[in-house]
Amino acid sequence: MHKSKNLVLAAAAVALAGYGATATAGASSASFLAPLKTVTSLTSTVPHNGDVNPYGIVTVPSTIGMLEAGDLLVSNFNDKANAQGTGTTIDEITTAGKSSLFTKIKAAALPGSCPGGVGLTTALNVLPGGYVVVGSLPTTNGMSATAQYGCLIVLNSAGKAVETISGSQIQGPWDMTAVTHGSTTTLFVSNVLNGGAAQGVVTDDNSTVLRIRLRTASGELPKVLNEQVIADKIPWVDNSAALVIGPTGLALASNGTLYLADTLANRITAIPQALTRTTAAPGGGTTVSQGGHLKQPLGLVLAPNGNILTANAGDGNIVETTPAGKQLLADPADPKSGAGSLFGLDVAANGAGVYFVDDGNNTLRLLH
Repeated sequence: MHKSKNLVLAAAAVALAGYGATATAGASSASFLAPLKTVTSLTSTVPHNGDVNPYGIVTVPSTIGMLEAGDLLVSNFNDKANAQGTGTTIDEITTAGKSSLFTKIKAAALPGSCPGGVGLTTALNVLPGGYVVVGSLPTTNGMSATAQYGCLIVLNSAGKAVETISGSQIQGPWDMTAVTHGSTTTLFVSNVLNGGAAQGVVTDDNSTVLRIRLRTASGELPKVLNEQVIADKIPWVDNSAALVIGPTGLALASNGTLYLADTLANRITAIPQALTRTTAAPGGGTTVSQGGHLKQPLGLVLAPNGNILTANAGDGNIVETTPAGKQLLADPADPKSGAGSLFGLDVAANGAGVYFVDDGNNTLRLLH
């Protein structure tokens, strides 16, 4: 069995029912997903070294170095033996499905601290200047007992690691989104290992969302300006089968609200004033929607109409929810592999569909 599928078994006891809502501007009652009826497999995400479990996905915004505008970067979490937290590669894939290796990161060659080494997560973004930042939640053998805090790894446009971002507030960076204003880029990072690895199934409520402000001026390496925890007391489970289940997908709305996929609680939350707040929203923020079609939501992205798209680990569906909390549609993106197959997702150019990684068969796919 694919190890990511065990996530479903480990979290089965936490399925919650009911709906919540928060008064958030921008709700659209018209579904973005409804016209999308076809799923096309573009290519395998397995590079030459055999890494599997594609997790992160992001579209390259502009051409620089090895990066071509419109291509997709995909990070792999497992090695060829399917050991979680040991994947070291990022693929670059064209929209026509041509795949090449963007980078293979060697722990010994990292230019800074990264406790535990390399195990690439869903946290993946492209910064101004062609710098790629990717999260690492490493293990030595694929088991949660050996998981360490990891770091964020910054690569240049040639795929070379040029710096790391680590410290006490970065503990298992699991997913990430970014926004740039002028020469400043803000990262929002969900952390899933706060408190360290535990034995057996233990639920803690101390995961966080961290805001990292970077200077990303032209011709300079990204430089950390400040860090602020903007949400805390988010539940997570450390488990030998699933590795970790905790806060995952993030997306920033135009009104400054940050949406979070709270995987363990089967809900979407809203963190208001995410760019400016100086205190942590307890419990991961206000519940937008919970239960219903949401079954362990992982990847999260905003649709062009402002609605929230989430990828379910629980059943292989992509769910569309309005910012007011109404669940409009659950689209069966992977009805064959189903549970445990979906992770990161991204909206195609001009709203032409939704790209998603499928770690049930290690492919990049398009719902269109």
